[in-house]
Amino acid sequence: MTTPIKQHLIDPEICIRCHACVEACPREAITYNDENVVVDVSICDHEMACLGPCPTGAIDNWRVVQTPFTLDEQLEWVELPEQQEISPAPDAGEGESEVEAMDPSIAALLAEAHSGTGGEAVAPASAAVPTVNLFGAKAPLVAVVQGNFRLTEKDSDNDVRHIILNLGTNSFPLLEGQTVGVIAPGQDSTGRAHVPRLYSVSSPRDGERANTNNLSLTVKREPGGLCSNYICDLARGDEVALTGPFGRTFLLPDDPAARLLMICTGTGSAPFRAFTMRRQRVMADCDGTMSLFFGARTPQSLPYFGPLGKVPQSFLDKHFAFSRDPGQPKTYVQDLLRAADQQVAAMLRDANSYIYLCGLKAMEAGVEAAFDEIARAHGLDWSAIRDRMRKAGRYHVETY
Repeated sequence: MTTPIKQHLIDPEICIRCHACVEACPREAITYNDENVVVDVSICDHEMACLGPCPTGAIDNWRVVQTPFTLDEQLEWVELPEQQEISPAPDAGEGESEVEAMDPSIAALLAEAHSGTGGEAVAPASAAVPTVNLFGAKAPLVAVVQGNFRLTEKDSDNDVRHIILNLGTNSFPLLEGQTVGVIAPGQDSTGRAHVPRLYSVSSPRDGERANTNNLSLTVKREPGGLCSNYICDLARGDEVALTGPFGRTFLLPDDPAARLLMICTGTGSAPFRAFTMRRQRVMADCDGTMSLFFGARTPQSLPYFGPLGKVPQSFLDKHFAFSRDPGQPKTYVQDLLRAADQQVAAMLRDANSYIYLCGLKAMEAGVEAAFDEIARAHGLDWSAIRDRMRKAGRYHVETY
């Protein structure tokens, strides 16, 4: 009888084939064909570098198996198999499973596999439980455009739009920090429907307008971008196919005492707009607990610049970094973190602090270096702090 192992699998029903996990895996354990993306059990060492970049959570699936699923089997799946019972060992007592009879640590693996987290990606302990994967590409939710507003100045080369979508009578429960998929109409070069493109929701859970069944997205028009151009050109009354919701971990703690350090560039501000609006609506007296470090090329290209200015500084401590502001030195979010080192170090020491990083992947290294420098200057170990925060669901990164 073989010893059970925990096998890392990818859910084909919610995977959008973006291949971010393929690029992130240092062992090259993830492969794919035209239909599926799969994990090679003979190579995977559960290092988990692939979890963070996955936008849908498809990568975060596990089964305890006695005989691992082969690559050929996985490549043909249309859905994940259920967790199978582990057969009793030959010397197991009555009612005792092989897991219990052979190795208590395997029982822990089985419990971990059932949790669906792989032991790494963790939501804040006080966050509401998210609903995920209600609508798929084969049967999407159809929303109607209520508005399409340009957020950046017309003479700016950065065309960023605020899109409001009416969900009608459909139930599509969302939490701040989750994402939705948008399916551009038409077919790709192979004649297949386009895969959904993921966008962070920029409105709170009770809607763009309080107690309204709608949501908002923050979308930048990308040259040659199929879905971004489709969304940016939407008109009032147009119908849009949505999938999701997605995301189990990049969530807002439901604790007014939680201190939030939010770092973003460009449209990475979307979830933080939702965080701020949620707290304004239900935790209006939690002054001094939210800090935002927001980077853009110029003030004119910064989404929500005007509305952000109206949020009291006492409620949201705002720091803006502009890298191409005429006549001004280039400034990036990591520079502002260093300038606020006392404030940042105090949050690193505080067990009730949460760090969120969202936006361009290029900023990750600079922000990491800034945290390390600030920590060392204040007698702290950033690597140890970061690892503790991640395990406690207090450190979250979503970059692209």
